[in-house]
Amino acid sequence: MKTKTSGRAISIAPMAACFAAGMAAGWWLHASGGPRPAGNRVAIERTAVGTSVVSPVTPPHHDSRHDTVSGMSVSTATAAIGAPPRGVEPGGAIDVLRQRRLRVPIEGVNVDALKGAFTEPRAGDGGHTHEAVDLLAPRGTPVQAIEAGTIAKLFDSRAGGHTVYQLDPTERFAYYYAHLDRYADGLHDGQRISAGEVIGYVGTTGNAPPGTPHLHFAIFELGPEKRWWKGDPLDPYLVYKR
Repeated sequence: MKTKTSGRAISIAPMAACFAAGMAAGWWLHASGGPRPAGNRVAIERTAVGTSVVSPVTPPHHDSRHDTVSGMSVSTATAAIGAPPRGVEPGGAIDVLRQRRLRVPIEGVNVDALKGAFTEPRAGDGGHTHEAVDLLAPRGTPVQAIEAGTIAKLFDSRAGGHTVYQLDPTERFAYYYAHLDRYADGLHDGQRISAGEVIGYVGTTGNAPPGTPHLHFAIFELGPEKRWWKGDPLDPYLVYKR
């Protein structure tokens, strides 16, 4: 009888120890919530790192104006790092132009289709961005002045072809129309024009693809020297967006 009792006591001891260990582990899991999956934690850390990485900003240029205009633009730099575009703040350049309710240079163009075109990279163009929008239209479609102003220069270039530089009434802004098939009859430098007046016709002059007639259109804010060929580019989509 003693032998049986001793054997039963020996077998009960390990069971009691295991039970106590299990109770302790259960209490720790309840209190701490248990270990978090390592895979989820790594994924979150990678996401956080990914959103903090900023690609280097490459100097932009004006697509069809690259013969005369170059250098970093504030609007492109801020767009590259995800900051709000310069000029949309009250009283800023884009805000001022929005208040004018400017015409679109080609009638019937869907403004929403212009979104993102301003910051598109230009293939084979040194990593520069577009800094303009392209409005597709059949060859010979009339191009209208977006507001009243003055023809600063009719200019023919290898890149832009037949182009028009127009100053706004305050000479704070310039509007650039490129790849025209031809100018409107009688158009000349220094001419006063009204909003909606036809200044040229859609074409493919310059470096435009021969089978893709379009208007390359840009808006830029002039510097204090008021040079019609040089300024800080503004996104036309933001100007026309309502």
